[in-house]
Amino acid sequence: MSAPRHMVAIVDDDQKVLEALQDLLESKGFAVCAFSSARDLLLDKRLATIDCLITDIAMPEMNGVELSRQTALKRPELPVFYISGDLEMAALAESNSDNRERVFKKPFDSKALVAAVQAAI
Repeated sequence: MSAPRHMVAIVDDDQKVLEALQDLLESKGFAVCAFSSARDLLLDKRLATIDCLITDIAMPEMNGVELSRQTALKRPELPVFYISGDLEMAALAESNSDNRERVFKKPFDSKALVAAVQAAI
């Protein structure tokens, strides 16, 4: 019997990025649940079982920093990684010293992101 795979949630409003990250993480052995909005993740029952969250920062309705705050209310121990092509939003996430190593600016090094997720889990 194989060991259960770690579950990573990805939230990004860009469908191509969402699919590429899902393919990347699944190829590395992770189980993945993908969401096109922060609200979709917050309403999903799998939030209680995910091991890591990767979220875009600049999204409509709720940005990734606010999503992190909302998930921390239910899952304060959940590791969160931010991705963004918006340099101002990336600087906002980095302004918290705890987040500095968890912000990946697009285009980011996929190997570095996978390594960071593996280390956090």
